[in-house]
Amino acid sequence: MVWNPPASAAPPAAIDAAVCNKYCDARDPGLSTQDRIPVTTSLSSRSIALHFDDTDAMGWASIDNGGAGDEVWLDRSMDGGRTWSAGSRLGDTTVPAGHSGWRSQMFNVDDWNTLGVGSLRACGKAAGGSIACTAWARTTWNAGDRRTAAATALMMSFDRGTKLFGGNGWWTGANALTAVIDNARVSGMGSYTYAISQTYDKNISAQGGNFTNEYLDDTGWWGLAWVDAYDMTGDSRYLSTARADADHMFAYWTSTCGGGVKWNQSGTYKNAITNELFLQLTAALHNRIPGDTTYLDRARNEWNWFRNSGMINSAHMINDGLDDSCGNNGQTAWTYNQGVVLGGLTELYRADGDASLLSTARTLAGASSTALETDSVLREPGEGDSCTGDGPSFKGAYIRGLGKLNGQLTDHPYAGTLRRWADSAYVHDRNALDQYGPHWSGGNGSTDYGCQQSVLDLLNAAGS
Repeated sequence: MVWNPPASAAPPAAIDAAVCNKYCDARDPGLSTQDRIPVTTSLSSRSIALHFDDTDAMGWASIDNGGAGDEVWLDRSMDGGRTWSAGSRLGDTTVPAGHSGWRSQMFNVDDWNTLGVGSLRACGKAAGGSIACTAWARTTWNAGDRRTAAATALMMSFDRGTKLFGGNGWWTGANALTAVIDNARVSGMGSYTYAISQTYDKNISAQGGNFTNEYLDDTGWWGLAWVDAYDMTGDSRYLSTARADADHMFAYWTSTCGGGVKWNQSGTYKNAITNELFLQLTAALHNRIPGDTTYLDRARNEWNWFRNSGMINSAHMINDGLDDSCGNNGQTAWTYNQGVVLGGLTELYRADGDASLLSTARTLAGASSTALETDSVLREPGEGDSCTGDGPSFKGAYIRGLGKLNGQLTDHPYAGTLRRWADSAYVHDRNALDQYGPHWSGGNGSTDYGCQQSVLDLLNAAGS
């Protein structure tokens, strides 16, 4: 099932305040027509379970095989289990004399009136003893398949105050927003498209204005996000902002090393990702602006410079950038450096129909999809166990480019690869809340919006 938020929502409420959606909090579980148990835990001899009524998007907690004086309650989180109101203990109740088990009342998972994307867990306490809680989980609302479930888990990181993912994610927030927009398009679930206008309205004047700052790659990520937003909504202000971002980047095209956009305003470094983003953004703008020649010329000039810059090495992999002598600096061939160029070449092909662009993109994609695969999945060079920081967003950007190329090619040569990686992540790297970690083949790791964005990009590209 899918819920769509009201056109105008009230400010976020405290997470332990009473919530009313279809029904209000504290509903009798006996009225539920469903009982699904996604997670359980044990406490001494006791069994603690989380129950869901997916039809009404409510849950309750139970404790069994205990005794009088045991407690059971729910916790509710609006940020994927990172925080909750420790004092709320929703539906806290005590097992009465003569009983070995009891259950709480039902409470809502989400708060649709304040755009709260929630989760619940069941907790129990032995009489006079210790506490145990289940893992966090949610109902199947806005989680009907693995793509929409992953999108919902990502939206748990959308800060309702700052309107940025993770509270202050800047370029990573642009990538997360792009993944959400793409999910709405491929899945047909538009429940979270409110994030587009909210992000834009709240942050249009932030930093350098128009989603610019001193780092030109940051500007490129946002420019592509607003192209995506324009494609989704048709709202011309998003396309205008994408143009402003491309123009801002072009202001820092210099003759150093024969051309190219600088990485940041004050330095001289020419790197791969900034120029790949400029290629894709300018080509995309040409494809959306009738009669344009300016952005097409910039895109062509970018590609002519980039392919001769030396950043593409003899193995058809792209290193990070150029050294002070304008040679390949040999630095890490990050996944996103291999992927954004594929999106850029695909957009440029759509602009002028030069088949050699797709041929080059095939060569690059063939090299990277092989070289970067370990344990039958895509793996970031030096991939760690953390999902915070910049690196966890890289794989998603790679997938997005590979997916664009795969969709353009008539034989769809990477469809099997994308599906294999997605299947592995779904089986080996997912928790009960449909949050994913950094390793798509499984293993230790945390969760956060960077990893979630990357896997959402993967699931979007791989299909349902």
